[in-house]
Amino acid sequence: MRWREAKKGGLKAPIAKRQTDRIAPFSKRAKAFIVDSFMLLMPILYVVFYLVFGSREGFAQHWGLGWLLVLVPYGLVTTLFFSKTAQTPGFKAYDIELKDPQTLRTPSLAMLLIRYLTALLTCITLIGLLLPLLRKDRRTLYDLLSRSVPLCK
Repeated sequence: MRWREAKKGGLKAPIAKRQTDRIAPFSKRAKAFIVDSFMLLMPILYVVFYLVFGSREGFAQHWGLGWLLVLVPYGLVTTLFFSKTAQTPGFKAYDIELKDPQTLRTPSLAMLLIRYLTALLTCITLIGLLLPLLRKDRRTLYDLLSRSVPLCK
């Protein structure tokens, strides 16, 4: 394509570059995470603590298995929410949708699973969680690795 055609709009910038003003701010995503924690994670924690292990002390004795029994269902539930509606309850409360930056469609199931697994790894490092505060496009490490972007409606 020639320069003149590109200058007239023949070549378009990637959607992510044009949509940076729509990317959800860190504060909205943190609030959405808190809502998701209470609506999705707390019921799973309750079931695992009291129905599977009988008490918090039982959970503490088998903490590796306990966290596995918490994080696997939580990952499945959030991945299903994202795959069906591109929103978890927290994202819905703050009008955020998870999209592929190139096509503006819901990311594939494989990308959503990668997003969840890398989000778990990112939670271990504080730098990975605070990355949106350092980047102009406000994307986290797991957003970058899973090729997804949380957009405000």
